[in-house]
Amino acid sequence: MPVIVGVGEINDRPENDADGLNSFDLMKAALEAADRDAGGGWLAKLDSLGVVAQLSFPNLGDVSGPLAAALGTAPRLCRQTPYPSGDSPILLLNEAANRIAAGEIEIAAIAGGEALRTAARRVKAHGTEASGDAVREAAARGARPLRQRYGIVAPVDVYPLYENACRAAWGQSLTQAQQETAQIWSRFSQVAANNPSAWLRRALSPDDILAPSQDNRPIAFPYTKLMVANASVNQGAGFIVTSFAKAKAIGVRDERLIFVGAGAAAREPGDILARDGYDRSPSMEIVLRRALTFNTISARDLDCVELYSCFPCIPKLARRALDWPVERPASVCGGLTFCGGPVGNYMSHATAAMVRRLRMEGRYGLLYANGGFATTNHAIVLSREPRNISMRDPDVQAEADALRGPIPMLLEDYAGPARIETYTVFYDRTGAATFGVVIGRTPNDARVICRISGVSTAANCSARSWQAQCPAPFSTCSGTRRARAKRSATVRSTKGSTSPQNTCPRAGSLTRSSTQAPSNFKP
Repeated sequence: MPVIVGVGEINDRPENDADGLNSFDLMKAALEAADRDAGGGWLAKLDSLGVVAQLSFPNLGDVSGPLAAALGTAPRLCRQTPYPSGDSPILLLNEAANRIAAGEIEIAAIAGGEALRTAARRVKAHGTEASGDAVREAAARGARPLRQRYGIVAPVDVYPLYENACRAAWGQSLTQAQQETAQIWSRFSQVAANNPSAWLRRALSPDDILAPSQDNRPIAFPYTKLMVANASVNQGAGFIVTSFAKAKAIGVRDERLIFVGAGAAAREPGDILARDGYDRSPSMEIVLRRALTFNTISARDLDCVELYSCFPCIPKLARRALDWPVERPASVCGGLTFCGGPVGNYMSHATAAMVRRLRMEGRYGLLYANGGFATTNHAIVLSREPRNISMRDPDVQAEADALRGPIPMLLEDYAGPARIETYTVFYDRTGAATFGVVIGRTPNDARVICRISGVSTAANCSARSWQAQCPAPFSTCSGTRRARAKRSATVRSTKGSTSPQNTCPRAGSLTRSSTQAPSNFKP
């Protein structure tokens, strides 16, 4: 039976951010802390070391071998994930647990770290070592030209498309949907306020989450800064997994052991424009369902959960799949906005927090991870007591594929009527709307995409859109404009064009309605 015996985290906050540790040093420090938490002496005996790839310092390359050497160990299995993804820590945990259960290894360690704050400050100070926006640039390298043309490249560009489609599918008004987000995120902030390892430790009210302000500017409709992942951190986390027999032989006390159950994993199509829709995730649904059934429990048995929280649509979808009440916290560490741990390693922090929680109280905890653009899904159950279950291959892809609807044909060159499938509007750092993106369906149910340009700053300040008056830095807005939303409009998607002025010249009132998104709008 695989058990977690040690967890470690580090927050690096030097007086001068440019002097902070790099990602490698954060990983090393986190694993050393995990070794101390486990009683010491574990790292020298590692059979396996799994590392979550990092973005902050790309020149470091694959750090798994150098990290093992720096820790004074020589595991026979040593690897780094191909790229950073939100499901990476749970994938590595599941792999290690299965190998331990099969008798292939005895002791494994998993670690990751990101020093995006330090990297950005070094770029600003010296223009060396790392990108100023590593997340967006990494995403852009893998984005299809069509997505680049329409400006939906980074996660923050894509997840709002799910948010607005889900709101319509669930029959929510904008006010209702934003209130749900505010409740979930307010509880995240309360959890983080009581978590010594969280990056931001200030409890916020739902009103704090909702109100646009100088410190909570709009990012991508309907998300503000306090609703999205916080990348400006320097954090590392890791944990040590072994067999129950090995832990007992070394003398670890029973109350320190947290048992690792069976996991489940599946994914959505990698191309976001080749998905059946944006109001559900079949792979998420089946992963959460099977993670419970593989461990012979139901959602009612769960004492705590970690529902991945890069953007609100993901925990909203996950809690519906589990029937998890909005009144119960959906995180044990504080979510990506407040706990931190961005890009690929957040779930290592969640794992550490879950272990600490279960050591104190409860029986079962669920860790649900999401990566890419609502693409990869992995869930696993941890328990305080041993369970008589069989470890198994987590792959449930065939079941997820069976739940998926038909994929619509994508038309890259289309002009004519279209029904709005989903949309979003992007904002600059002053809070001014810059452009919008609409994904629609033609009368023949083909999918089209168009970019709405020339959006005015005033449209960004609609009281109906953001449920608030325009505070600084939006004081340049003189009044608000409102328009009736239309369920369909004439659109033009232009194949091969990169000019934002030539992407949707006929949108008319679609331009205004997609920008303002009044509370009664349902695509």
